Amino acid sequence: MTTCAIVGINWGDEGKGRMVDLVSQEYDVVIRYQGGNNAGHTVVNDYGKFALNLIPSGIFRREVVNVLGNGTVVNLEHLCGEIAKLREAGIEITPENFKISDRAAIVFPYHVAQDGLEEGRLADRKYGSTKRGIAPVYGDKYMKKAIHMGELNYPDAFAAHLKDVLEWKNLTITGVYHADPFDYDEMLDWAKQFGDQLRPFITDTGAFLRKAHAAGKKIMYEAQLGALRDIDYGIYPYTSSSTPLAAYAPIGSGAPDIRVDRVIGVVKAYSSCVGEGPFTAEWFGEEAERLREAGGEYGAATGRPRRVGPIDLPATRYGVRVQGATEIAFTKMDVLSYMDEIPICYAYELDGEEVTEFPFHAVLDRAKPKIKTVPGWKRDISGVRKYEDLPKEAQDYIELIEREIGCPMHYISVGPERPAYLVKTDHGN
Repeated sequence: MTTCAIVGINWGDEGKGRMVDLVSQEYDVVIRYQGGNNAGHTVVNDYGKFALNLIPSGIFRREVVNVLGNGTVVNLEHLCGEIAKLREAGIEITPENFKISDRAAIVFPYHVAQDGLEEGRLADRKYGSTKRGIAPVYGDKYMKKAIHMGELNYPDAFAAHLKDVLEWKNLTITGVYHADPFDYDEMLDWAKQFGDQLRPFITDTGAFLRKAHAAGKKIMYEAQLGALRDIDYGIYPYTSSSTPLAAYAPIGSGAPDIRVDRVIGVVKAYSSCVGEGPFTAEWFGEEAERLREAGGEYGAATGRPRRVGPIDLPATRYGVRVQGATEIAFTKMDVLSYMDEIPICYAYELDGEEVTEFPFHAVLDRAKPKIKTVPGWKRDISGVRKYEDLPKEAQDYIELIEREIGCPMHYISVGPERPAYLVKTDHGN
């Protein structure tokens, strides 16, 4: 198999960055194909601990080329800062190992401001935005008002386009939100200051990927967030503004003609969620706080405490289906080691009936979790490297989840460090 997508099955924060960092040793190219700096992938390796927002998690492997595809949105200032931090840690970033699509949209300061203003307007009806400007820039993209990274290479055309777009954008900033307009010269200076640093990385990623694919190079697609945050199939409107589904990966990469062969769906051994929206199996109080602390459940991009609860089988089964997962990477098994019994949300009660299929988003607020428990293993498993060495109770838990979601387990993660995993089956990969 020459192409692979690593995707989230639930609400995001499943451990995709950790798995990309691990599995990228098998691949030559790693691509982020959607989203912006509104989510973070936490990676722990020999260089240290990192929270990546935009740069693909394959950047820590010298031989891997990392790509931001046309489906991403790029905050120039943030990306320059991320590159600087990685270089300070000894990570080499050059136009040879990092490439940005000329068709990726730019996130401007006015997008960030509009995001915050809209959340403020919504007040207690807010969507839980990270306020990084992601929804406004994707909105501009589909209104044909976005400015592409490649335009930075044509300063006169860029300046004229920015002037036209900013005149339109200020109508919204001043007229709808009654805020101060953005100054054209300041926006032009901002784009030049940070855009000039990034221009060497901008390229036609489609041409690069087709050449790499024709040469037999192995390509990995790295998603942000999870299936339940997908703009079409998620818990709308409490979603992201892009599609983190594996089916979109070729489109968002720059080469829609290169299909995905292998889809690794990442599932956490329990549930977590950042942001607003229905979260049926959510825990509260001391029970939630203990799980949150055990799992370090705080957003990599925002630091916000994540909402937590037991694994949710209806949601996970749905995520596996819409992602088209061919195998599962099961993460954070070690976190559950403190529990005497492991809880599982096996179904929902909806309007007096038991349902095992994930409901339409409009009725999710009425759903209540139905919980059962299985025996815990009550021992540290972070040092286990062979499946047969796991406690029987841990194996039973894994195999129960595997049966219920209808997708084979492959990787089992028992810690955040690169070597802290084991392989359950070969799957012929």
